[in-house]
Amino acid sequence: MTTYDKLLEIRQKKRAGFLILIDPDKFDYENSDKFFEICKHSEVDAFLIGGSLLQNGRINEIITLIKSKISIPAILFPGSLNQIVPTADAILFLSLISGRNPEHLIGKHVLAAPLIHYHKLEAISTGYILIESGQTTTAEYMSGTKPIPYNKPDIAKATALAGEFLGMKMIYLEAGSGAEYTVSNKMIKNVKSVVKIPIIVGGGIRDASTAHEKVQAGADFIVVGNHFENQMNWIEIKEFGEAIHNG
Repeated sequence: MTTYDKLLEIRQKKRAGFLILIDPDKFDYENSDKFFEICKHSEVDAFLIGGSLLQNGRINEIITLIKSKISIPAILFPGSLNQIVPTADAILFLSLISGRNPEHLIGKHVLAAPLIHYHKLEAISTGYILIESGQTTTAEYMSGTKPIPYNKPDIAKATALAGEFLGMKMIYLEAGSGAEYTVSNKMIKNVKSVVKIPIIVGGGIRDASTAHEKVQAGADFIVVGNHFENQMNWIEIKEFGEAIHNG
């Protein structure tokens, strides 16, 4: 079974999936045993690994660590070519379809494709859509693209539909790391009303009730990253899992 098939199965069985985004630069390696033990008993469905700006180059290390501690997919969420490593289960092959920078629509992909093929990585074609979040995010700055305005759900809907027609397997609505506010429920509902492929929603989700709302609005997968970089918040992981799976 492919990693993508596993994600579809999670969506079918649990209604929605719970993904935790790990930035190797910010991960608490000293307390990793505790973190993964909590995740194991909180129905975390998969990890995304990567970031818009990575400096320590510890991607292989974190994936190896994940695989030694827990049996769920470790999926690359790359911000650059140097984040492509062979130890992952799959890679989100992201095309930034909300922007008009050709490097992030096809340019970087031409360079990445032979490397992904060489490593025999499973590539999951994903339409990546940046949404205005109240502040300039790292993804917005590094990509040199403008996000879709927060109050323009019709633009997001049309963009997501175009991604599906182009053959993409998933749509990722992204408010960005440390977003001031999340992708609106109205925007999620608008996108859900027209696309059949899974919808991932991330950015600025800091409590379980918000995660629950996003699932009710139509999100198939919820991504939480920054919130769990603080060890004090690990106690909430189980609550997030229950809220998302009971969405």
